[in-house]
Amino acid sequence: MHKRAAFLAAVASVLVMLAYAPALSSASYTIEGVNVTVVFNSTTNAHVNEIFQVFVSNTSMNQYSTARVAFNLTLSKWQQLVGSGLVPHIINQRSGIYNFRLLPGPVRNVYDGGIAYIEMSYDVHGVASVKQTSPREFTYTFNDSVFNFEHAASGEVLGTNMTLNIDIPKGAVITSAYPVPDYPAAAFTSDYTNVTELSWFKGEPLSNFALVFNQQQSLEDEVISFFNGVYNALGVFVYVIIIALIVLIAAYAYYRTNS
Repeated sequence: MHKRAAFLAAVASVLVMLAYAPALSSASYTIEGVNVTVVFNSTTNAHVNEIFQVFVSNTSMNQYSTARVAFNLTLSKWQQLVGSGLVPHIINQRSGIYNFRLLPGPVRNVYDGGIAYIEMSYDVHGVASVKQTSPREFTYTFNDSVFNFEHAASGEVLGTNMTLNIDIPKGAVITSAYPVPDYPAAAFTSDYTNVTELSWFKGEPLSNFALVFNQQQSLEDEVISFFNGVYNALGVFVYVIIIALIVLIAAYAYYRTNS
């Protein structure tokens, strides 16, 4: 029964592909805007969300809608349909990305075609490096080698109609940012006090990009980190030690009670 269902699903997928494959040469799609948001947590990894605004010509709207219902289409298939500009822009070349999802939105009619929003979300290892600067303070430095934007004579650059947003953890303090963010404007005079999101707009050079922020670790997190470090060093032997300590304490209490 399962084999039959899998076979029918495969046949349906092929039929969907065949439905729009002949029209690829006449299809017209234009990526009009890209918004990339990198969200840091308290580690050196980050969650990335990218939203692509795509113009769909009148002759391609049915094709797009047909492709959208083929949920098994991969990123490479959508690149064949929409164009090579549909790519993740934050990639660690050594560790890659994980938890990748692609969600093509519905097409909305406009004057001479339609507008659709295609969303990518994924996680990336090694987006920053971290150094402990005091017992409970850590300094995070963004790793600009993860950028996958356009290349110009001076290096990587934000392309036309592109926005890069970087969100840092609440309570973190930004100590350095280059180039000067386009948003928020208040950061220019407040030394980034209470700022948790920075944005750069089209045309900004990224070849010498820098972002550094400090994070104060809570006492609870420090205790958890300590025990995680002990566990990573000793493995399951930690449980043996804990059990032995419990037995010794119980034996001592029993001895004192009966002596």
